[in-house]
Amino acid sequence: MAGAVAHSTKDRRLRVLVIAEAANPEWVSVPLVGWSLATALRNVCDVHIVTQVRNREAFLRAGLVEGQDFTAINSEAIARPIYKLADILRMGEGKGWTMVTALTSKLSYPYFEKMVWKQFGKDIKDGAYDIVHRVTPLTPTANSSVAPKCADAGVPFVVGPLNGGVPWPAGFDGERRREKEWLSYVRSAYKLSGARRRMLNAASAIVAGSRYTASEIPVGHRDKVALVPENAIDPKRFDLSSAIAARGQTLPLRGCFLGRLVPYKGADMLIEAAEPFLRDGSLVLDIVGNGPMEAGLMAQVKDLGLDQAVTFHGWVEHERVEGILSSADMLTFPSVREFGGGVVLEAMALGVVPVICDYAGPSELVDASTGYKVSMGDRDTVIANFRATLAEIISDPTILEEKSNAARQKVASTYTWAKKAEQIKEIYDWVLSGKGPIPTPISFETPLWSN
Repeated sequence: MAGAVAHSTKDRRLRVLVIAEAANPEWVSVPLVGWSLATALRNVCDVHIVTQVRNREAFLRAGLVEGQDFTAINSEAIARPIYKLADILRMGEGKGWTMVTALTSKLSYPYFEKMVWKQFGKDIKDGAYDIVHRVTPLTPTANSSVAPKCADAGVPFVVGPLNGGVPWPAGFDGERRREKEWLSYVRSAYKLSGARRRMLNAASAIVAGSRYTASEIPVGHRDKVALVPENAIDPKRFDLSSAIAARGQTLPLRGCFLGRLVPYKGADMLIEAAEPFLRDGSLVLDIVGNGPMEAGLMAQVKDLGLDQAVTFHGWVEHERVEGILSSADMLTFPSVREFGGGVVLEAMALGVVPVICDYAGPSELVDASTGYKVSMGDRDTVIANFRATLAEIISDPTILEEKSNAARQKVASTYTWAKKAEQIKEIYDWVLSGKGPIPTPISFETPLWSN
């Protein structure tokens, strides 16, 4: 069967139905990942994107043709009240993401997929598509009812990149509670779901966005698991060829924190770790982002008498972020529970050297040639280790230039959406040929970062 499929597609582009419920070029986080991957795949396959109706206008503004390039599914009858409920429970603070994910993946998303099958089920069964690929949601807790239906129809189903669920590191239970991550204590219960088992059984390939998420896939399915980190860079947003000023030539060095101002991102730890250098004039900080900790962080800086060394930019439009970030020498980012770490790739693309915690998503993107991975521990340990790393850099800032160049080269060669689309296309070809091991396999014997 696989040979017949491979023969029938070898002289034409693959026809792929991409399910991307969250996909929007004008937003960030998961919607931007969904949009970026789905549209990048259009360069290597004939792709029709199925998304949620809230993304329709952004698709049209981006030049896609409704009906030809994409279909917008109106699942607002369920999606809108679920979103409002989640916002009420979060009290508008941008916390409790595990709860939000649970509500949408268990209540809203199944209805969306039901409507997808109602509209596209006949075409799938009639062979209109060679592959069905669900790109978003990224969370591995969102199961797909379309997967077993595709399997019954003899059409390969690919899911991923799946990512999320990274454990809270030891010593940060206080941050966990302040983030209102109550459901994270029982999150692993999703593995008992029969719907999850049916999806994994039916999937022809499972794309994992991180090694941790891959480790949660049952052993019996690991021969069809590929590692493709969820994030990448669009060269149109981050010019990878333009000249960037040499890093670390003079003091003070400039560090930049970029992200929501919430407990697990660690901006308060950064300020405490950097205090000696902010005080003696060897370092200045830009803090870009807003959130429930903003007032407290500003008070922390004022109480320490560091107002002249720390600039709070607040929320900044995504198009303007590059200008601030590119002026920094380092991305100083002590987040202790980052799934993907897209901001790390953005910094690397601009030659801004990342200084991150050796844990979760950022740790899988950074190596010794491109940045600094600060050893984990409890809160006091992270602060002490961050301070020691900053001291090492400040003692010889010229070491930043080599890492800056290596970071930009790594992004250009590995982490663009075009490269990501090529990797996914290789997985499609593997699925249809049925030959050899899956591309970009994972070594499950290699230890994960320490917890």
